[in-house]
Amino acid sequence: MGSSFQVTLVAAWLLLSGGVLSLLFTINGLRPSRNARALVVSFAASMITLELAGHHLAWQAIVSGVLVWLGALDHAVGKVGLSLSLVSWAGLLLMVVQGSRTRGIMHNTLQAYVQDWSGPRVPFIQLLAPFPFRRGGIVIERDVVYRRVAGRRLKLDVYRPVTTSASRPAIVQIHGGAWVVGDKRDQGVPLCAHLARNGWVAFNVNYRLSPGATFPDHLVDLKHAIAWIRSHAQEYGVDPSFIAVTGGSAGGHLAALVALTAHDSRYQPGFEEADTSVQAAVPLYGVYDFTNRFQTMPRVFSSRLLQAHVIKARFDEEPDKFSEASPIDRIHPDSPPFLIIHGDRDTLAPLRDAREFAAALAKISRSIVLFVELKGAQHAFDIFTSPRSAPVIEAVERFLWETRRRTLAERGSHPERASPNP
Repeated sequence: MGSSFQVTLVAAWLLLSGGVLSLLFTINGLRPSRNARALVVSFAASMITLELAGHHLAWQAIVSGVLVWLGALDHAVGKVGLSLSLVSWAGLLLMVVQGSRTRGIMHNTLQAYVQDWSGPRVPFIQLLAPFPFRRGGIVIERDVVYRRVAGRRLKLDVYRPVTTSASRPAIVQIHGGAWVVGDKRDQGVPLCAHLARNGWVAFNVNYRLSPGATFPDHLVDLKHAIAWIRSHAQEYGVDPSFIAVTGGSAGGHLAALVALTAHDSRYQPGFEEADTSVQAAVPLYGVYDFTNRFQTMPRVFSSRLLQAHVIKARFDEEPDKFSEASPIDRIHPDSPPFLIIHGDRDTLAPLRDAREFAAALAKISRSIVLFVELKGAQHAFDIFTSPRSAPVIEAVERFLWETRRRTLAERGSHPERASPNP
């Protein structure tokens, strides 16, 4: 009897501990902290909770069921623990519902622009195992050197279809990491793999990082990468007349700048005549204003990151440097088509800045500008495959194909959309 009592008591306390932890994570997922000291930890915890809400719900229910079976409800603390878990699960269920609505949000935003919604979907099995686990249908070439600078070799990974072609569109993927950390294997992998399986050649690119690099070194490196891709187009079966760019966070900032500064000689030292234009841009949860004109940026972001490590200047002394690095100040009528994606729970990149950038760009650009605000999405929601990121990836692919179709139609060419790889 004593042994049985001990088992049920331990199960009850475990159920209470799990309920408390579950509720704390759920609350943080729904209302992530914007406090400077807790910002990064709160963001990481909320992003994982939001994007894997269904997974959390499933394993918590299983563990709780085992503890109840062991007799946890024989004690008051076990009943309290189960009550807390039920409240937490209601929040997780809300996250699941919000994530499931992403496909409708993307479709509603793009339906007037995209003619063909018949493209392939991300495999359902990949939602159950969200981290990349298969390479079927594509070839990945790692660590290709595209530039040597400052004693370093800058590298990129190439994702391409197994079948060869002489005219595949290309996309450049730029990783994030606050301009100071990050790597090409950390971000954009699900998108690169999906596009490669469906007729694209994707280049996931590394670039110099601060504090070793000072802006615009990051941008110069990426323009080198675009010039390199065009010069190696035949080798990789790329159509040099259509290259898109995408990226998240700092990569979204740099993707927007790449798209808005084509042929700007200030960012092409020694290769001024190279074609660094892109024909479409898809920045995700990017940073669009370094001047903080909307007062949305935490002081620590400006003083300890931008001023100290990225720009290496004081805003009150050299404001022009911050303006030149701000995509919102680089808008012009000849901007390429943009699809701008941002989550409404983003605690690292201000949502208002994305809204203001999209609105300003739409007023001036002659090209299409689409802005998608994702309900319930945190920063970096697309690092792995989830019920939210999968339809975003699918919609990005359709936006890019439609943009390519329209671009080629303007040139008098009407090729059919490439067939998916087996």
